[in-house]
Amino acid sequence: MHTIQEVLIRMDQIVEECKSRQSRIGYFAILYRQVTRRVRDGIIAGEFEDNPRMEKLDVLFAKRFIDAYELWTKGSKPTESWRLAFEANKNPKHLVLQHLFLGINAHINLDLGIAASESMEGKNLVGIQNDFNKINAVLAELVDGVKANISKVSPIFGWLIPLAKGRDEMLLNFSIQIARDGAWKFAGEYHSDPNKDFQIKDRDKNIAALAQKLINPGKVLAFIIKAIGLAEWKSISRIMEQLDLVTTRTLQRF
Repeated sequence: MHTIQEVLIRMDQIVEECKSRQSRIGYFAILYRQVTRRVRDGIIAGEFEDNPRMEKLDVLFAKRFIDAYELWTKGSKPTESWRLAFEANKNPKHLVLQHLFLGINAHINLDLGIAASESMEGKNLVGIQNDFNKINAVLAELVDGVKANISKVSPIFGWLIPLAKGRDEMLLNFSIQIARDGAWKFAGEYHSDPNKDFQIKDRDKNIAALAQKLINPGKVLAFIIKAIGLAEWKSISRIMEQLDLVTTRTLQRF
C-alpha cells in the first residue's frame, strides 16, 4: 500500500469482515477508518505542513494496524499489544469503550512513533511534530464524540462511571493527549537508536502492560463495568453501525 485510497479500500474490507464474523475488532476499525478519511480530506484541502509527507505517514501508520490484523487472522502473532487487543474481542464482557481503547493503546502508544520515525528516515524527526499532533487531534475529537454519544449503545454508562472517579484506573484516565506525548518521546528514542528491534520489543512490553490494565481493571471498576455491560447492546453489527454514525457526524463538525 502506497496511498491513502489503498488504505481506505482495505479498511472497508476489514470493517465488512468484522461485521460478517461478528468481531468486536470492528469497533476500532470503524473509528480508525474515519481517522483515515479525515486525514485524506485534510490532505486534499492542503491542511498539513507537508501534505505528501502526511500521506506517507498515514499509510505507514495504518499499515501497522492492517499488518497486525492480517497476522492475527492468519493465526500468526502480531505485537503483544495488538495480540491482547485482538484476543479481547472474544470476550463479550468487555465494554465497547474497552475495545476502542485497547486498539488506540496499541496504535498510538506503539505504532505511531514507529510510523513517524519511518516517514522521516534520514531526517530530523522534529520536522514532522506538528503534523504528528494533528493526527492525534483528529483521533481525540472522534473519541470524544464517541464518549459523548456512548449512551446510545451503553444506556447506563454515564450514570455509573462517575462512581469510580478519583481512582487510578487506566480505563477512566486514558488520555489521547498523554498517549500522544508518550508516543512522541518513543518516536525520538526509536529514531535515534540503530537497534530498532530492541526499541519495538521493549516498548511493546510496556504498552502490553497498559493493555492488561484496560482488560483487568480494579475490583470496584470491574463491578461497575459488569453493571454497565448488562445494559449495553449485544449486537456487534448494530454497535458498529452506531459507531459509524457517531464518528461520521463528529467528522462533519470539523
